[in-house]
Amino acid sequence: KLSPFYVEPRNIVEDSVQDRVSAEASVLNSRVHYYSRLTGSSDRLLAPPDHVIPPPEEIYIYSPLGTAFKVDGGEATTKNPSDPCPGQLPSCVNEADFVCRFAIWNTMMGTSILSIPWGIKQAGFTLGIISVILMALLTLYCCYRILKSTKSIPYVDTSDWEFPDVCKHYFGEFGKWLSLLFSMVSLMGAMVVYWVLMSNFLFNTGKFIYNYVHNINISDTEFGTNGTDKVVCPYPDLDPHSNSSAGLSYHSDNSTALFNHWWSKTNSIPFYLIVLLLPLLNFRSASFFARFTFLGTVSVAYLIFLVTLKAFRLGFHLEFHWFDSTEMFVPEFRLLFPQLTGVLTLAFFIHNCIITLMKNNRNQENNVRDLSLAYLLVGLTYLYVGVMIFAAFPSPPLSKECIEPNFLDNFPSSDVMVFVARAFLLFQMMSVYPLLGYLVRVQLMGQLFGDHYPSFAYVFILNVLIVGAGVLMAKFYPNIGSIIRYSGAMCGLALVFVFPSLIHMRALRRRGELRWPSAFFHSFLIMLGAANLLGQFFM
Repeated sequence: KLSPFYVEPRNIVEDSVQDRVSAEASVLNSRVHYYSRLTGSSDRLLAPPDHVIPPPEEIYIYSPLGTAFKVDGGEATTKNPSDPCPGQLPSCVNEADFVCRFAIWNTMMGTSILSIPWGIKQAGFTLGIISVILMALLTLYCCYRILKSTKSIPYVDTSDWEFPDVCKHYFGEFGKWLSLLFSMVSLMGAMVVYWVLMSNFLFNTGKFIYNYVHNINISDTEFGTNGTDKVVCPYPDLDPHSNSSAGLSYHSDNSTALFNHWWSKTNSIPFYLIVLLLPLLNFRSASFFARFTFLGTVSVAYLIFLVTLKAFRLGFHLEFHWFDSTEMFVPEFRLLFPQLTGVLTLAFFIHNCIITLMKNNRNQENNVRDLSLAYLLVGLTYLYVGVMIFAAFPSPPLSKECIEPNFLDNFPSSDVMVFVARAFLLFQMMSVYPLLGYLVRVQLMGQLFGDHYPSFAYVFILNVLIVGAGVLMAKFYPNIGSIIRYSGAMCGLALVFVFPSLIHMRALRRRGELRWPSAFFHSFLIMLGAANLLGQFFM
């Protein structure tokens, strides 16, 4: 049990310490020691009464190294039981463990869920399922190593540290900047994917509204299915640069041709988004947009409902060909599986913020259990969506090769339920995109200038570069599967595999506890991360 101390001001690790250590605190400390001499600690009869104990802001824990650390708050502090629960709602207090797992699930779930069916198709159905399970276990272990990394540093107060601080402790400024660089890669990759998807969703939403207003019906073609739940193959020749409307025919007139000219998925929509989103990136604070983060949960819940309903209506279409492909089906094991592992690296990526998410969990002893259960929930969600879409994809008449990197593209724009999903995701991404831009600005500007908003000119130039990257990718390479797998493999190499393994081995070596089985295993993890990145360029 900790007792309050009086420590001389020169030894306090805190700014403006003269106001925090007062003569009254010294007197209270003497009283506590007086009570402690009257009786043993087991006898509560003469224990110090409440009015003798200083308030939390006056309590310091003394270190033998000659410093002291202030004790932050008690039961009345604003710390939440799990993470984003600033209002201290009763449900958060009573269900702290559940809220913690849900917070991790909600943070990890992102746009990668749209590419999981495509990734399973690239790897093969059986190998795809195995890959999801193995990648979940590997990324969970590396995330666990990061969560424990601050505990392995002795004689240092790491309560306010983030993962870049741990990297700096072990590798100096080089480690800190390298971790920042790859964190930026993950954020920029997410922002580019968001821009491509927002262009896609805005295009299909506008086309649905136009066709509905003008009573334009999409006729059946040889590249689609009949029935109430139509499924299409947008690129029957498997050429990602072909016209996205190649498999669909419309009633054409001058007004429709003009609409198609000015409402193009790659030639106009990405530029229209600049008018909507560039001004929002220049806000000093992103607190307004943080209020809409609940839409991410609503969108994922609706996607799960949509996938379940579509699979129920379409039925399952599976044939097992272990190594040889057929006209309608892909083999169970394919050499293209690194494309799925690249997507999964980003899909399970939460490593750069897991310390922040877990530090305020009320039951710190349950951190490992909560993290493991959160990864289980995320893995089951990805498996459910990927397996259901792959299995329900109607083969024949369509080949499984037609499954798109964004599986919503396999449904026509006239599908009302898919229209609702796209509208949900569009609004959610437009609210999250400024938050991602804010994180990029805070990390980069804070390191370069020591100020999150040094001037409007600097911020505007940074935002133009960010938006420009999104526009270029949406126009010339709108393949979210490839963007996700490349950015995931790059940031995953450093933040998922290399840094956690090296930090753990260095911590063991400093304590003289490093043994060859541990060194071999963690070196193997680093080689897996390197192979995952190389596989993206050769597959």
